[in-house]
Amino acid sequence: MPDTPSPPGPGWKARSLTGFIQHAGPLWALREEHGWAYGLAVGPQHSNPAGSAHGGALLTLMDHTLSTVAWEACDRTACVTLQLDSHFVSPVWPGQFVEARAAVLQRTGSLVFMRGELRAGESLVLTAHALMKALK
Repeated sequence: MPDTPSPPGPGWKARSLTGFIQHAGPLWALREEHGWAYGLAVGPQHSNPAGSAHGGALLTLMDHTLSTVAWEACDRTACVTLQLDSHFVSPVWPGQFVEARAAVLQRTGSLVFMRGELRAGESLVLTAHALMKALK
């Protein structure tokens, strides 16, 4: 398996972002029928001492995905993470491409309740529930 994977299909576009997230990539985005998917091409730079993807790298992808989906749901208002609960299900190895998807469960005023998941191919990698706050 290659150390620098490519997205699994057509339509994925590389994202160029500023701030901390630019160091977490390469990040990818895919427009889907009902929203967006985000991806991480896992390379050796994302590894922990055991050789699998570092949990912090995976949580960064999940948090980015959740906040971006919340941003869209809040009419492009910046959103911050108040709480992020996650469960790691299976490891990811360098050479794999991880896909992230998130959905809004409910929005009440400035709060957004969400769920998300990461997958590498058919393997479920991480599940998450989050509480986001719109900054308006």
